Amino acid sequence: MRTRTTVLVAAAFIAFTALTACTSDDEPGDTDSKPSAAARQPSATPSRSATSDADTGDTAGLEAAVRAYTAAYFANDPDTTHGMLSARCQKRITRAGMAALTERAEQTERAVGDSEPKDVKRFEVDGISTSGDEARVSYGVGMPKFDQKQEPWVREAGVWRYDDC
Repeated sequence: MRTRTTVLVAAAFIAFTALTACTSDDEPGDTDSKPSAAARQPSATPSRSATSDADTGDTAGLEAAVRAYTAAYFANDPDTTHGMLSARCQKRITRAGMAALTERAEQTERAVGDSEPKDVKRFEVDGISTSGDEARVSYGVGMPKFDQKQEPWVREAGVWRYDDC
């Protein structure tokens, strides 16, 4: 019984830790869950001033990926969302961990009485790296708890993938 309890506590901690990457840093009282500066920065910090959107790549594809990921996340579709993670994040977040995250989002929606579909209502590319394969985006779904700011995305094999783990 002690082993089972330890495993459940560890799984809950991992799920909670991964969930902090999926919530706003501006939540009241949420100062302890902010990721470190190193975790928030990709290897090459994207910057609009370094390159123009036309020179750096596919912002329409990036927006489509963000919209698809967000729709799958709030539809409690862990298989799709896990498949949209970067290779780095897939090593850190298991399919079971992703299932816990998407289920938690669904539970939060139910708890606040919000049954509206969560689609991206506001989207902005904050910056794209000079290689065009790393980006930061900010977006909202109409519920401030789930707003994202400076969220990292990477393009792997021509496909934009969620990279905030």
